[in-house]
Amino acid sequence: MILKSLSLLNYKNFDSKSFQFNEKINCIVGNNGIGKTNVLDAIYHLSFGKSYFNPIASQNIKHDEDFFVINGDYEKESNTEKIVVSLKKGQKKIIKRNNKIYEKFSDHIGFLPLVIISPADRDLITEGSDTRRKFMDSVISQSDKNYLDDVIKYNKVLAQRNSLLKYFALNNTYNQDTVEVYNQQLTDYGTRVFEKRKAFLEEFIPVFKLQYQAISNNNEEVELVYKSDLFDTDLNTLLMQNINKDKALQYTSVGVHKDDLIFNISEHPIKKFGSQGQQKSFLIALKLAQFDFIKKQSGVNPILLLDDIFDKLDEQRVAQIIKLVNDENFGQLFISDTHADRTENAVKQVHQSYEIFKL
Repeated sequence: MILKSLSLLNYKNFDSKSFQFNEKINCIVGNNGIGKTNVLDAIYHLSFGKSYFNPIASQNIKHDEDFFVINGDYEKESNTEKIVVSLKKGQKKIIKRNNKIYEKFSDHIGFLPLVIISPADRDLITEGSDTRRKFMDSVISQSDKNYLDDVIKYNKVLAQRNSLLKYFALNNTYNQDTVEVYNQQLTDYGTRVFEKRKAFLEEFIPVFKLQYQAISNNNEEVELVYKSDLFDTDLNTLLMQNINKDKALQYTSVGVHKDDLIFNISEHPIKKFGSQGQQKSFLIALKLAQFDFIKKQSGVNPILLLDDIFDKLDEQRVAQIIKLVNDENFGQLFISDTHADRTENAVKQVHQSYEIFKL
């Protein structure tokens, strides 16, 4: 799968900009603040229908403008695919494939497999469990539409159950039958989500460990540990056992929306005990394992975006990544960097065609 061309209109800091891309390596270089990351984010937008860096859609419109449009022309399995993402202030975002509007954004997820490695990934270590659940969901959803559907439905029922608990508290009332209807729906969706997360991690973790060893060149033991209430008890039982607590809290305190992914190095939390270099290697190994998993599931080489990668890593780690990317297993690559010479020297080591775009 190749992104042949990209055009931006009123997207972030760009009024109008077009690119014709190399089918292997594309380097976006320029000073800080000039929009290098915005180009990568536009490519991400075409795959996921949203920004990687700013979830508030309207804030991706250029200042003093009313809309943005992102156009991408792809070559996928000998077919030409035209994807357009557009947003007008006060209206719903639109995603079109070959001039046909998607009724559900979720139908588009996974069509253009993509992995991004960015300094913003550090949130996976520093932020709460919600960030790590979204990572799992993002990886699994790119190859499993039913999983994404279950997650969406689970979250919808969860919101309804939480609203009901608030209603009970405000009106000093309670209805067991209504609660049980929501409990059953949460159990149906949540159990499938749990089983798929568990199966995913059984396959994902060994690949992640291999990638960490390849990048870090050392013998540290790293771990990903899946933490879920459902390992001990089925969800319906948990919901019934915790109903008094939920009534007091006015929200649902157990379920797959509380799942977490624990990051350890030498059996200790990497957030507290990992050096900066170890944390960066951990995150990159996580993303390269994501690349391998999506490729295996989809049979397509995902597009790989490396945002500001050279500023964040020492030369040895960069060399290791370049060596990995030199493998024919990788498809199209996009790199952003502040130093054109440094980037060119790095990509020259890779025996692939490349293009450098100076902003």
